[in-house]
Amino acid sequence: MAYTTINKPNQYFNTVLWTGNGGTQTITGVGFQPSLVWGKSRSVNYEQSWIDFVRGGTKYLFSNGTSAESTDANAIQSFNADGITIGSSPYIGNANGATYVGWNWLASNSTVSNTQGSITSTVSVNQTAGFSIVSYTGNGTSGATIGHGLGAVPKMMIVKKRSSSGDWRIYNVSMGNTNVIEFTTDAQIANLGSWNNTTPTSSVFSVGNSIAVNENGSTFIAYCFAEIKGYSKFGSYTGNGNADGPMIYTGFSPAFLMIKQTNTGGENWYMWDNKRDTYNVADKRLFPNLNNAEETGTLLFDFLSNGFKIRSTYTGFNQSGGTFIYAAFAQNPFVSSTSIPTTAR
Repeated sequence: MAYTTINKPNQYFNTVLWTGNGGTQTITGVGFQPSLVWGKSRSVNYEQSWIDFVRGGTKYLFSNGTSAESTDANAIQSFNADGITIGSSPYIGNANGATYVGWNWLASNSTVSNTQGSITSTVSVNQTAGFSIVSYTGNGTSGATIGHGLGAVPKMMIVKKRSSSGDWRIYNVSMGNTNVIEFTTDAQIANLGSWNNTTPTSSVFSVGNSIAVNENGSTFIAYCFAEIKGYSKFGSYTGNGNADGPMIYTGFSPAFLMIKQTNTGGENWYMWDNKRDTYNVADKRLFPNLNNAEETGTLLFDFLSNGFKIRSTYTGFNQSGGTFIYAAFAQNPFVSSTSIPTTAR
């Protein structure tokens, strides 16, 4: 049996960099028509913008805030075969002279109605890549279920209310079904009843009556991720407080990595990728919960051929005894079905 079903991860996830021109610009190099674009200015304190095919190119949410969905006619003008065309909006973004990064995921660029849950959802799904975008309207009932279309159990879910302000609610398999974490606060994980204390199944995820995930009559968007061997990994690790930090095995060389401490508050989310850092040691970081520009310096780690290794004593991702969740997507699988093992960069 092949090690992985995805030999070329950049057909499903890819990062692109560009510089804004203040007008209209077509961004290419994605390699596919993206379904979810998460964009951030590297050089300016602009928002963390999430735009997807299901909601439409002019609708955005900010992961560094709790505000409702907003509309900007100058955001994404079109989702193209190799990227996007953007207007003059500085957020997604195209401010003249500002530098940007865009993280792109492929769902299906079409939608279907899903009736597997007690709430009917609208889903754009790519089962090969283990990714679905799920739109639904809450009913305020504990134990409601929502179909995600993955055909596999989600290991990470990111949910946001669209129609009014509210916290982002995030599920990571390592935290269990009684806990959540948020982009917009630095609090510890807490039992807020978001998932109705129920583990997602291969067809649905469950919600309680929390207004953040199931307010009656409110609209929501959920980004659901199943784990695909050699392509995506979601889990946790324990820090050792040492510059020779832990090595976390993913089964691939990462293209994207996001980390958050969960056992205590006070720390940001951290995010790196293989386009802003092209060689080890990596240090160019952005913060999903902040609008801050890119930072560089002493907070170091390596992208390896089969995972990542912490090279810093920094408590935000290597506190001794601390617990940290992560989400990672591949640049190359450690072993593809057609090649010898990949090498570290």
